[in-house]
Amino acid sequence: MRRSHRVRQVINYANLSTPLGLLIARLGRARTCRGERGLVYAHGYRIPFPVAGAFTVGNVILTKHGEGYLSGRLLDHEARHATQYAVCVGLPMVVLYLAASAVSFVLCGHPGSWNLFERMAGLDDGGYPRVCPWWGRVR
Repeated sequence: MRRSHRVRQVINYANLSTPLGLLIARLGRARTCRGERGLVYAHGYRIPFPVAGAFTVGNVILTKHGEGYLSGRLLDHEARHATQYAVCVGLPMVVLYLAASAVSFVLCGHPGSWNLFERMAGLDDGGYPRVCPWWGRVR
């Protein structure tokens, strides 16, 4: 494991975001396993919220899909979210993310397209559409 991944792992345990992610995985009856880059994969998440192919809480990436789903560009995207949790000192990231989703929804009608956190994690890697803001649309 690279040093930066280990540092992120330690920070996200200390700021309680990874323990929260593990609790959410348990509540959602997901199977957890160690993944790449110091991440924990939680497959088979059964709670229907949030509506996403995968989402990250601390160093835990949760998905309703089976093993093999978390790979390639999607894994890169979710790993960037894990780093965002470390930078945002853990749990405040949840509030900041929800605020960014609300701003994005007001700007373009989609919670991810203009969400600062999704843009920094890579919209294309996460499978998000590039929706124009309301003022840039042809009438």
